Amino acid sequence: MKYGILRAACASPSLKVADCTYNAQKIIQTIELADKQNIRLIVFPELCITGYTCGDLFLQRSLQLSAEKALIDICSKTKDCKCLSIIGLPITYQGARYNCAAYLFKGNILAIVPKTYIPNYSEFYERRWFTPAEFCQTDSITINEDYSNIPFGSNIIIEDKKDPLLKIACEICEDVWVPLAPSTRHALNGATVIANLSASNEIVGKADYRRMLISAQSAKTVTAYLYANACHDESTTDMIFSGHSIIALNGSLKAQSDLFGTEILTLADIDLERIEQDRLRTTTFTTCNAFNRDSQAIYRFITVEFDDNTFSDSDSQKSIGFQSSDEKKASSAISLIDKIAIHPFVPEGDKERSERCRIVIEMQAEGLAKRFRHIHAQSAVIGLSGGLDSTLALLVTARAFDKCGIERSKISAVTMPCFGTTNRTYSNACALAKNTGAALKEINIKKAVLQHFEDIGHDENIHDVTYENCQARERTQILMDIANKYNGIVIGTGDLSELALGWCTYNGDQMSMYGVNSSIPKTLVRYLVEWFAMQSEQNGDNNLAKVLKDILATPVSPELLPPTGKDISQKTEELVGPYELHDFFLYYVLRWGFSPKKIFFLAMQAFDGKQADGSETVYTREIILKWLTTFYRRFFSQQFKRSCMPDGAKVGTVNLSPRGDWRMPSDASSTVWMEELKELEQTD
Repeated sequence: MKYGILRAACASPSLKVADCTYNAQKIIQTIELADKQNIRLIVFPELCITGYTCGDLFLQRSLQLSAEKALIDICSKTKDCKCLSIIGLPITYQGARYNCAAYLFKGNILAIVPKTYIPNYSEFYERRWFTPAEFCQTDSITINEDYSNIPFGSNIIIEDKKDPLLKIACEICEDVWVPLAPSTRHALNGATVIANLSASNEIVGKADYRRMLISAQSAKTVTAYLYANACHDESTTDMIFSGHSIIALNGSLKAQSDLFGTEILTLADIDLERIEQDRLRTTTFTTCNAFNRDSQAIYRFITVEFDDNTFSDSDSQKSIGFQSSDEKKASSAISLIDKIAIHPFVPEGDKERSERCRIVIEMQAEGLAKRFRHIHAQSAVIGLSGGLDSTLALLVTARAFDKCGIERSKISAVTMPCFGTTNRTYSNACALAKNTGAALKEINIKKAVLQHFEDIGHDENIHDVTYENCQARERTQILMDIANKYNGIVIGTGDLSELALGWCTYNGDQMSMYGVNSSIPKTLVRYLVEWFAMQSEQNGDNNLAKVLKDILATPVSPELLPPTGKDISQKTEELVGPYELHDFFLYYVLRWGFSPKKIFFLAMQAFDGKQADGSETVYTREIILKWLTTFYRRFFSQQFKRSCMPDGAKVGTVNLSPRGDWRMPSDASSTVWMEELKELEQTD
């Protein structure tokens, strides 16, 4: 594996009920197809060698012998394949018959796991033919002289010799539908991947429940869960099967097949580092593990060595796509199957994105409304620049005032033009205040800043950091004093991305009395303002919508340097880098704790020559590496600004508040991360 990424699949090949020879051929073909697609783990349905719906034919010795022969044939003919296969069949041993899953790898039968819970209700009669695992009197079985002493039992985990992140356990169908699923015990004993060989029949509404169940189980156990379901070729005498297979990771649906579809393989790239990080982050998982210590000693771990050449550092090809039948030519590309989202903080679908925006805005407004109710404030002060961040802050504040029943006219929207202010942003700030019902106050700070330059002996023609920060701190002083005058609070406008990069003036725009945008990344800010524009149009407020659209079209800038003619001369993304790149880096650094090399690999996959709107991008390898280096350098050096940031509620998956998600020394060394980036620079 590379970067802890395991390529895995659920398989539902065609079958003939009770024809083990035919079924074995299809299983072999599927394993070979999976091997060509660099799949390292493939899970087949329950009793796939015989078919699940054999009924009393399971009592026939001929079927049992045929199933065992088929298993040996599959094992022998796939010995050159690099993937681990988990295959379902009946096993008769010492006077009992078990519904089993067999692990096959490079010509070996590694282990056989019997089903723990045998359903015998409604349309299921399995107890008529099969014995539960708990009645097993042996821990190893023999199929023939070539396959003897095979580990047997439900307490088995397959682990990778090279990568400790990969530990595979399995359960069978009904096992996941019960309160005490074996997969819970497997996970507490180290399993990171759970395979479920299933034959779940289809009835109206069951698919939705199945999706919910598998997603929930993967979330509770903090695992990757592969649920391989029996296909529509099973007998329809009493039941119908749809082949609905599901792959989930930590509660998120990674892939699923269509009901009654023709797909043979349902593929996904499983990031095992996400499992490790979530288990480390969720300390209650370890607490559960402590309560489970008594069962740890009875587990058996079988070590194998997986091929680790699935991915390479230079991969930047498009994903290999989805192979819907064994007649299709398998792709030789080895980049990620899954599309890596360019904007991980923003849902891609229009409907999902709109709903996310609505919820985030309501959370922002409710957080601020609670603060107003608590301190009995009747006034708010916002520095309005005509840019995206202050626009969002004003819109959210207006909504919070509505929640509290306070007139919007008590919002003081203060525009403070100075050396870098352009007519466009000034006009938009004024129009925005007017169309939201806020009280506009204009205070030109040029005279005050020039006086300050004179006081500290600074040449106004030297456009350095002093020149810029004097303006930011003068604005903050004015806002604070107005808030005191009107018995209100200053609403912070800075966003999560700026905090991560330290792109704010210490004790200037870094400071406020409540930061409504403090956990909103810049890429999401844009969509939130866009949502307000759409809502305004729908409500017939075309003037506000027009202003918001122009603000959205304005380049992001602090406007601290004099403009070039009518144009903004200081564009933030030309100075610190594209925010969509920095937000991408921020997500994987904070949410998952990934290494610079892995984040770079994912960025190369995500920005594969395209932007979110499908247009071409200039994010070459060199550009991504340049801004990734900038991100880490600034992230470490600017922590002191985050250590004393104002209150602001967490509304997304990550936050940089020193009282919430992020506690980091301001003088921490970045050497480990920078050295890893240097290694990338030296790699072609």
